[in-house]
Amino acid sequence: MPLVLRQFTRIAGANKHSLVLGGSAALFLLIVAAEMVAPANVVGAYGFVLPILLVATARNRRLMLLTVALCVVATYIGLLRPTKPGRFVSAVINRTVVVGVLIGVAYFAMTREERKAREEAARAELLRANAQLVEVKDALSRSERLAALGFLASSVAHEVGTPLHSIAWHVQSLGEEPSVTPEMKEKIAIIDTELSRVVRIITEKLSSTRQPKPAPSRLQLEHLVQSVVALMEPPFVGKMVRLRMDLGAETAVVWGDLEQLRQVLVNLLTNALAATRSGDEVVLVLGRRAATFTELEERRLAGEPPIETMVTLTVRDTGCGIPDEHLKRVFEPFFTTKAVGDGTGLGLFLSREIVVAHGGTLSIESVLGKGTMVVIALPSYTELATGMAAGTDGTH
Repeated sequence: MPLVLRQFTRIAGANKHSLVLGGSAALFLLIVAAEMVAPANVVGAYGFVLPILLVATARNRRLMLLTVALCVVATYIGLLRPTKPGRFVSAVINRTVVVGVLIGVAYFAMTREERKAREEAARAELLRANAQLVEVKDALSRSERLAALGFLASSVAHEVGTPLHSIAWHVQSLGEEPSVTPEMKEKIAIIDTELSRVVRIITEKLSSTRQPKPAPSRLQLEHLVQSVVALMEPPFVGKMVRLRMDLGAETAVVWGDLEQLRQVLVNLLTNALAATRSGDEVVLVLGRRAATFTELEERRLAGEPPIETMVTLTVRDTGCGIPDEHLKRVFEPFFTTKAVGDGTGLGLFLSREIVVAHGGTLSIESVLGKGTMVVIALPSYTELATGMAAGTDGTH
């Protein structure tokens, strides 16, 4: 008997319903003690129904069989005590009836709990399937909208390209005028460069809703930031919003596509300009941080060399901020709070796609009424080049 009780305790301790099982064990011992005090009173043996019902909630058949066996043994133990002559047979019959009741209760209780477990599992599976269905539906909706964008872009490309070529030709002619000052020539050169970039975007990128694979090269982010700030400075000055750079002491080098990363930074500065008012400030900060566990794991799963350092480019403004309900949707394609004609809702979506294609991340934090901070994190070229070299050496 003590050995069986130890077995019961071991199984119960390993069960997640240890509190319930402990209570059932206490009830069992209490009823056994009562049986020892009054063995002739068979009514007390019906109390074993309580620990059986409690153990049934654990939904463990092995534990239930052990409990029923213990209760049956404890029920018949009373027969070992001396009884009045002629009462032994009736005592056996009475306790056998009790045993039958206990077995019946155990069967029906266990059947009910197992049915409840199956229903709960089916309900959980239904909820998971419903969540997956919602995700697939959202993905299908995004795909349909992007497909519509591709169709629209292909029809617009020719119509927009023609006048842009004409504007570019006139800009070049203007730059060749003898009366143009060096300062004006510098601004005309910027206009000409950006017009050429617009033409390339229309002919190469807007004809497809998917971002092409980057054509990377060694790129110093300081130079990229300086060139984009020079491009975007006039509208900031016109709105009296301060635009400044904090490039840091260390050179920030990444492996990236210059045109695509320029597009990302222009998008972010355009958004910052729209969110600020006269007297506000927009700051671009270059820095470094350690790669997160998630970033390291994603690179490992993608079969890419590990890195420890990420180069960060932060665009921080003191503008109006983004409400929480909008912040959750900023990366959805076509989501925009701007008026019709002022934005397509694709800027942040495409920007994140570009950054992810470069092996990086793009995150946004915002406080309503205080401003927004967008952080681009890209793998450091120094470590990336070292990792690629090591991988190359390992193949020989």
